[in-house]
Amino acid sequence: MFTDHVDISQAFVQDELLPGDGHKGNVYISSPPGYEEDSRYIYRLLKPLYGMPSAARAWHDDERFAGKRRLRNRGFRKEYVANRRILLGAHIDEFVIACANEPVLDAF
Repeated sequence: MFTDHVDISQAFVQDELLPGDGHKGNVYISSPPGYEEDSRYIYRLLKPLYGMPSAARAWHDDERFAGKRRLRNRGFRKEYVANRRILLGAHIDEFVIACANEPVLDAF
């Protein structure tokens, strides 16, 4: 089989914070590196950051359902078609794609 590998760039910062994150749904952080602390400002996150315990979960929950829907909308089904079967394995924000037909893999 021919294989390919995909790593989604900045996957975690593309989703929303989970409802249970932080205090009453809000997550506050200290000023980012390179910025001086200023007591006049409070920094509230709008998106998850890498390293947050729930960042991978937020991305996975969104991609698990939205990803399946996107594939179905593009004609993918859970059925076998000779020489056109694509195997897709996922781990967090990395994917391995395999297919016996190289042109089909390239088109995917």
